[in-house]
Order: sequence, then structure tokens, then C-alpha cells
Amino acid sequence: MIELVIDARRKNLGGFEVGRVLPFHARRMVGPFIFLDQMGPAEFAPGSTAIDVRPHPHIGLSTLTYLFEGQIMHHDNLGYDQAIRPGEVNWMTAGKGIVHSERTDPLTRSRGGPMHGMQAWVALPAEAEEIDPSFAHLGEDAQPAYENGGLFARLVAGEAYGAKAEAPVSSPLFYIHWELQPGVRTAPPAARGAGGMSERALYVARGSIEVGDRTFHEGQMVVLSPSAEPTVKALTQATVMVLGGEPVGERLIWWNFVASSQDRIDQAKADWKAGRMKLPDADDLEFIPLPDEPARAQGAPAPVEPKPTDPV
Repeated sequence: MIELVIDARRKNLGGFEVGRVLPFHARRMVGPFIFLDQMGPAEFAPGSTAIDVRPHPHIGLSTLTYLFEGQIMHHDNLGYDQAIRPGEVNWMTAGKGIVHSERTDPLTRSRGGPMHGMQAWVALPAEAEEIDPSFAHLGEDAQPAYENGGLFARLVAGEAYGAKAEAPVSSPLFYIHWELQPGVRTAPPAARGAGGMSERALYVARGSIEVGDRTFHEGQMVVLSPSAEPTVKALTQATVMVLGGEPVGERLIWWNFVASSQDRIDQAKADWKAGRMKLPDADDLEFIPLPDEPARAQGAPAPVEPKPTDPV
């Protein structure tokens, strides 16, 4: 029933912790999901640094940001400046290349407050790796939801349980947010043999659950076998992200770049190092330089800091 259990690797970013789940040495992807981070939970003091991820590039993927608590401000070089709040989705498709930053806005920074959420990267299928970049912000009404008997479920992206979310996905997948009260039982989307997706996993973002006769806690991903049809029981109040989909093939991942060839990764590295990728107009005074490379002579860049989108 259970193929693998992955424990999130915690990284302290200075008053803020990130749990890295994917990629993992024994499991690089689940369906098209090639990267999964849990951001927080954290409580920022008034006036603290909070979230401050300087402009950086991506290729070959879509990023999906989803929050349980807090707020993040997105800026990109397409001209989008968009705050994301709990229950909303920021879906950014890099394709042939995009540059964005993620910040706590000045008002929220001055007040302080909680931060807790998830960031996923979805590898694009081969035919879509070089599409034009795009950005979509989706409110709660774009995500089908269900609530009954102590279970709340929101379909954040893709298709499941006969419903479809509005996020502009490029391949078959699902991404679901469950809130479970103690004792509630439910089940993930169907296994491959029952008409479901080939690969599926459960990530416990808060609380404890039981799958079969095993208990899993916050920070653990349960990768299900292709034929498994498990019942999931909440042992405490629990927040669980359910994800899966069809594989898109092997992918290389280096820093913020995802591609099906090393040549494409090398080209992206050269483009960023040479300054050929435009910075966001609303956030162009600093940037994250290519790892182990000096920054371009633009603005006054701070030292390179770890961030939620740094790979393993």
C-alpha cells in the first residue's frame, strides 16, 4: 500500500523554517510534481525581515503557491504584481523563461503575523517546455470545495472526484487541500487500475493521520503504491495535501531551472549570468546571482541567502 515515506528536511532561514520534501534522493518526482516545500509555520514579529526572496529566474516548470496563513507579494517580469492570501492560488508558468520575486509587503512586515503555506513546482511536458511564460492568480471561487462531517476538501489544481479546478495545468494532475477533524475518515483519488492517476502521495502539513495500520505526522510524505486504495483517518486535527498525476518523463533540476536536457540548463545559466533575463519592473534593484558566480553590476545585491525555491 505504501511505497515510500519521505521526511521533510528542515532548513532554518533565520526565524523562518522551510521543509523540503521533493526532490528526494529515492524519489525525484510524484507525477509531474518535481519540487515541494512547506513554508513555516512561522510567526513573524512586527518589523522582521519575513519573506524576502529577491528576483530569480525559472525555466521549464510551473510554480504553484498556496497559503494556509499569511500573505506573499509576487512580482514578475511580465508585469504582474499580485498578493496571494490563504485559499488563493498563484500559478506561474516559466516555459522558456521568467523572473520573479516573493516578498512580504511593507504593511504586513510592519505588523508581523503568521506564515504557513506550500510551494510546488510542476514540470512541464516536453511539448510545453519552451512555451511563452504566463501568470494566473486564482481566487477561492476557482477551486471546487466540499465540506461535510468534519472534512473540508479544496481542489487546488487539476481534476479529482469529478471536479476540475481552473488553474491552467499542462498535464494530468491533482492537488488537494484537506482539513480533517479528529476521527474523520476519507480516501485519496482512485488508483491507476480504477481509472485514477498513476502516481499519488499524501503530505501531512499539520497534525497526525493513520494510513492502513501506520501513523504519520507533520512533515511526512506518504507515497502510495499504484494499486493502493487506502482509507485515511485523522488522529488529530490535520492538514493534508494530496497530490499526484501522470509522469512527464525524467527531468534535470539545477538551482531554479528544470529541463529535459543539460544543454537547456546550461543555456539558462548563461542567460542569467549575462543579464539576458529581464528583472521585474517593480523589483529591479537587486537579484539572486547564479550560485557560486559574482552578481552582475546592477543595484547593490545582498549576500546570497537560502530561500524556499532553492533545490536540494
